Amino acid sequence: MDDAPTLIVLRHGELFLKGRNRPRFERLLEDNVRRALSRIDIRTGLERGQGRLFVGCPDADAERVVERLRRVFGVSSLSAAMEAPQEIEALGEIALALVERYLARCAARPESFRVTARRSDKRFPLTSQEIGRDVGAVIFERVGLPVNLTSPALVVGVEVGPRRSFVYVDRVPGAGGLPVGASGPVGLLLSGGIDSPVAGHLMQKRGCELHPIHFHSFPYTGERSRDKVLRLASALASAQARMELSVAPFTDVQLAIRDRCPPALAVVLYRRMMMRIACRLAAARGCMALSTGENLGQVASQTLENLACIEAAATLPVLRPLLCHDKAETVALARRIGTYEVSIEPYDDCCSLFVPRHPETRARTEQVERAEKALDVQRLVDEAVGKTERVPIES
Repeated sequence: MDDAPTLIVLRHGELFLKGRNRPRFERLLEDNVRRALSRIDIRTGLERGQGRLFVGCPDADAERVVERLRRVFGVSSLSAAMEAPQEIEALGEIALALVERYLARCAARPESFRVTARRSDKRFPLTSQEIGRDVGAVIFERVGLPVNLTSPALVVGVEVGPRRSFVYVDRVPGAGGLPVGASGPVGLLLSGGIDSPVAGHLMQKRGCELHPIHFHSFPYTGERSRDKVLRLASALASAQARMELSVAPFTDVQLAIRDRCPPALAVVLYRRMMMRIACRLAAARGCMALSTGENLGQVASQTLENLACIEAAATLPVLRPLLCHDKAETVALARRIGTYEVSIEPYDDCCSLFVPRHPETRARTEQVERAEKALDVQRLVDEAVGKTERVPIES
């Protein structure tokens, strides 16, 4: 049995809610799974059926395949399973062998177990309840684990389908959400901090393909800062087919604001100019919205008044998936997705340049529009868009 191929069973998340649109979501998920598998050097096969996706792979590579596929958005959970003949005796013996192998490698013996059976092939002579009872009896008699139907420490799964029947003893949580590509493209304002990569991750979880945009103020922000953002973009790129980072020059904009506008309004004016430039860049890529890592009340520029003032300059909807997160929640998610350690490396943020000691926290739209009359806004935006560099991102 150790040499037998493993069947990785992928369960859909929200896709069952999609009604007549479900086939489109399933195709997207299948494409994303194929792409994830293409990035690891393992011989695999993919098949759809029984409301599941099935990936076959050598038993020795199952752990690597599960680790890769658990990050694919749209997968609610997955299990490394063993195919079985459609015979109750064979199902029982394979379930027993998987349980024994599980017990041999686990540090602490589970206190109880339960068999959960699912019979989608109604031609099979036993009901789901009867399958669970018979397979559970084999495990109980041979291993001696107590049965607990309400809160078991170990759940053994048995599924009997028209094309495949299989058994598993482990259920790994997936990334959940919707397949990337299901909700359309979105421009992401990506800085080198903790928040914006997490915001991008959450937008991907809702099915959005990201087009990240970074503002670089050379020579005040150097190559180390740019390299950091490239690595953060790379962490997000693994979830989608391709990614290109737009690096927009922002030095001239900031110098103009510093020299001609009230210092207290600098941060709000920076952000309004970023919105204008980002909307132009995102619209050119077919994006339907912008996403930012902004949070309500976290810093001076993120009061309700300032956020309203900043968004007034945008020509696309602005999505803020972290708006109501506290910092601890965002940090925890950054750690989980693997961006935290990169985000906390020292870097120069263009928004921290030329910032006054007491920035305005309740800016009014008419106030900032009056300040912007000292700027040639259109020329500054046109020049920044025209000089923007596109950098392909490797995942």
